Amino acid sequence: MKECILYKKEKKNVRCFACSYKCLISEGKTGICGVRRNINGKLFLLVYGKVASMNVDPIEKKPLYHFLPGSKAFSIGTVGCNFKCEWCQNFDISQASKEGKIFGEDISAEKVVEMAIKTGCESIAYTYNEPAIFVEFIKDCAVFAKKKGLKNILVTNGYFSKESFDFIKEYIDAVNIDLKSFNEKTYKKFCGAKLEYVLENIKWFHDAGIHVEITTLVIPGLNDSSVELEKIAKFISSMDKNIPWHISRFFPMYKMKDKEITPVETLKQAEKIGKKYLKYVYLGNI
Repeated sequence: MKECILYKKEKKNVRCFACSYKCLISEGKTGICGVRRNINGKLFLLVYGKVASMNVDPIEKKPLYHFLPGSKAFSIGTVGCNFKCEWCQNFDISQASKEGKIFGEDISAEKVVEMAIKTGCESIAYTYNEPAIFVEFIKDCAVFAKKKGLKNILVTNGYFSKESFDFIKEYIDAVNIDLKSFNEKTYKKFCGAKLEYVLENIKWFHDAGIHVEITTLVIPGLNDSSVELEKIAKFISSMDKNIPWHISRFFPMYKMKDKEITPVETLKQAEKIGKKYLKYVYLGNI
């Protein structure tokens, strides 16, 4: 546990600036993520240095296909998330903090970098849960990683606040952002979030010169219409037709075990739509 940097006091409450929710947190309570708590008028990051998941992954698993291809990424995540996606494949750690569960192996930022180097990785990926919620720990890792010649990668739902984006941007080399839908109602109902902030994040990262790739998990009956998929492809293309778009197949998970697996035909139709506007379109989980 360590005091957060991205917050300000508002009387007995604190205003968190880690993500776009900008939670106003009263004494003894946490923000929507469950890992940033007001303790005696100060905001503390409960998962600072507490790594709940840690692996050496092919960078293509992030997925990043156009950044350091063929290399390995030292991947870490904590518990907690600011979203509540009903299809989350990492719900056991992402949603744990909302039940008051904080766990993970205590590891310093320096140790994370040392382990990355020791395992032959060229980068560190902050992934598995939402990196914005533990942005201060990421910053400490990323600064040290840069000094050692490693790249830094975010795998994110795209809900950084402008304050946290500015706090971290100069140390980030690549990002994969989930664009889960192109429908405000879908984002509100299933994620508890706003589409507009995700689109804003994508533009921030792109305009900052950070390598960007986009992933959309195509879920039957939720975001698989040709109209919606075309809107996504058009949006990405409006920034840069060279941004890779990863179209991923859904498998029943978490609170959506009653949904069917995405038909391959649906994915191929999405790919066809994407290629009308984008140079690089990839299908995943086939």
